[in-house]
Amino acid sequence: MTGVKVIQHFMKWMETAKVAERAAAAVALAHAYLDGKLAFEERYAAEAAMTALLDDPSSKVRAALAEAVSMSRHAPVQVVAALAADQPDVAGPVLARSPVLSDTDLIECISEGREASQCLIAGRPRVSMGVAAAIAEVGALEACLVLADNSGADIASLSFRRLIERFGSDARLREALFADPRLPSDCRHKLLVHLGEALRDAPFVKALVGQVRAEKLTREACVRASLTLIDSVEQNEYEALVEHLRLSGELSTGFVIRLVAHGKIDFFGTVLVALAGQPEARVRALLSNGRDVAISALLQKAGLARETHTPVLRALDLWRDVACGKRIAGPQEVSWLMLSAIGGTDPQPESAELAGLLRTIHLEVLRENARIQAQAIAAA
Repeated sequence: MTGVKVIQHFMKWMETAKVAERAAAAVALAHAYLDGKLAFEERYAAEAAMTALLDDPSSKVRAALAEAVSMSRHAPVQVVAALAADQPDVAGPVLARSPVLSDTDLIECISEGREASQCLIAGRPRVSMGVAAAIAEVGALEACLVLADNSGADIASLSFRRLIERFGSDARLREALFADPRLPSDCRHKLLVHLGEALRDAPFVKALVGQVRAEKLTREACVRASLTLIDSVEQNEYEALVEHLRLSGELSTGFVIRLVAHGKIDFFGTVLVALAGQPEARVRALLSNGRDVAISALLQKAGLARETHTPVLRALDLWRDVACGKRIAGPQEVSWLMLSAIGGTDPQPESAELAGLLRTIHLEVLRENARIQAQAIAAA
């Protein structure tokens, strides 16, 4: 009996066979086709038989066929495409791993809005940038969570931002994204803001400190978190983070003063480049060994009020000495000397607000240093 006759006999037998028998036969047929040992006419007949199996009334038979063809690059395209559009228990294997499905096929499936299908695609061993973008744009939250946890997904910066815009309020997504080393610095800052907003709006926090106090604490916490974030950002990302802070309105005078007090001088330089519109080489040279008059002119171009110049210049002198090994000092000493430079606890009226900020910074650093010391004592 020829191979074609065998396939004809197989199709007739399938009409009366039990479900379990049909499922086993579907797997055998698929393996025979994928082995590549059939003659042309036999392969043609086997492909026709597999296509006919797509109409089998039992999902178990179709699921068995899907499992059998899911890993092969040589499976018939029309068979895989039809299985991918079937119900979830049938479509699962091919959506999760079939190499036959193109990005266009996957994106079309994502756009249909079936959460289970989106999750399967998001968890594929390799997810292209285009497919990841589609999930970030229209995928359900659960699919976005799977994508964020998938180290094999190629996620563009724009897609990271879209994930945060859509689901940044979800704690699970924030945790997954924070753990991803590929996350751009501006996205990390956005996540910090979302976290602050979540804490601010928590009923327990509102009941404990009140709405106004909660908002103030949230703002202060976000600023401190932003300073900490800078330490984890590569220098080549500074420009992007500065631009993000500027566009979001968070690149305030108070934030700049905190940068200087905490010794974030490289980042402070990038801020001055952006705000003053000066070449980076010139700004770096001035911060390194420029004269006070030239630096003051740079600060003026950057839009920093004149009363801020004296404490900033005083801080830069100290940080230079620290960098050269001439002095040992940290934010605690620098913030105090910045405050002293404008009159300490008795500043001029125009410097009163700045003095209040510097005093706040100094007290924060004192508390943090005391906390660290207490922890060290407890651990000894």
